[in-house]
Amino acid sequence: MITCIIRYDIEPTQHEDFAKYARNWGQSIPRCGAKLIGYFAPYEGSSTLAYGIYNIESLAAYEQYRRRLASDPLGRENYAFTQERKFIRREERTFTILVSSPHTPEVNT
Repeated sequence: MITCIIRYDIEPTQHEDFAKYARNWGQSIPRCGAKLIGYFAPYEGSSTLAYGIYNIESLAAYEQYRRRLASDPLGRENYAFTQERKFIRREERTFTILVSSPHTPEVNT
């Protein structure tokens, strides 16, 4: 299992646009084959940093997922929405693997 972390640089005055974008992906991403962990918008601190995080089985599964997402009607609509509203200034994807498992239970003292 790999985790894709998308880091967004968004317009600070367009958080509502980003929230709509995130809700749309909340429908499309699972339908197209990835397990969405969630989209995270600025709350405190930076007003421009946001994240999207999902799990997928492998890079090969990711390629299939991307093809399905590109043909998904809501996925295409969401992409057009970002082009029209221009609330995403930059995005970058990082693929990670979990290396801290199994986690050690906390000890209450």
